Amino acid sequence: MAVINFGSINIDHVYQVDHFVQPGETLDTNDYQVLLGGKGANQSIALANAGIEVLHVGCINENDVQFKQAMIKQGINGRFIRCTEVPSGHAIIQVTPSGENAIFLFGGANREINSQDIGKAIASSNPDDWVLLQNETTGTAEVLAKSKAQGLRVAFNPAPMTDDIKSLNFAHIDLLIVNEVEAAELSGQTDMPAIDAFFKQHFAHGEVIITLGKQGAKLLSPANAAGESEIMVPAFIVDAVDTTAAGDTFIGYFIAHYQQYNQAKQALEFACAASALAVTKAGAAQSIPKYAEVEAFLAQQQK
Repeated sequence: MAVINFGSINIDHVYQVDHFVQPGETLDTNDYQVLLGGKGANQSIALANAGIEVLHVGCINENDVQFKQAMIKQGINGRFIRCTEVPSGHAIIQVTPSGENAIFLFGGANREINSQDIGKAIASSNPDDWVLLQNETTGTAEVLAKSKAQGLRVAFNPAPMTDDIKSLNFAHIDLLIVNEVEAAELSGQTDMPAIDAFFKQHFAHGEVIITLGKQGAKLLSPANAAGESEIMVPAFIVDAVDTTAAGDTFIGYFIAHYQQYNQAKQALEFACAASALAVTKAGAAQSIPKYAEVEAFLAQQQK
């Protein structure tokens, strides 16, 4: 049982700022770090920290191999991480004192995943494996099609949102994971009841998770044996330092728990706990908690 993650590997340039820079403004920063990041890498680390075997499929510049090694040290199988001459993907991240962040990306080597990479990774799969992908790499439609042809379950996090996402074959997706903004863009609706109705009608074959920030997260699905089609779990209250990678932490921990135990509510609770811990630390990959930390946090919350 493993997750094959077709995901980005970014070098994050993180700046601590008093506020997000405004047009025409030159802003002094309070701190600067260069860190491993990218939605794909973050989600792979979260999966590994949650105890699931994860094979990462991605590309990085040959001069940045230390970031590949850092992922392997985190317990990720890196045999499908290919080195290339193309500059590595990177992100410029502003973080305010309240923990909010603003990010812009350069795709770079993340756009080098090709059909050969995809074919090799899918061919290595086992029947109970999952495939996970985001929208920071190339080959998304091909990954979806080949994964479903192989009979694998597919989870898709369509971030960042782009115009071509709506053209994908959503019948190939078993679990769609979006935040409120992405849910509104995909559905074309503005209020949550209308968004829920859209997904229940147009994504009736699978499950949809909508993360709601400080309100928690909910899962929409075909009605189960108890007649439930919606499960809502509140967020845990913590003092936020940096929200970078909170969503990626949620996704990795949810999939890891759900794949192992097939208990949606418990998986949502575990994922909310992991993301709550993530926001109490600065950085992306560095903020993702270990499994034992999440267990201890949940035990403390239940007292």
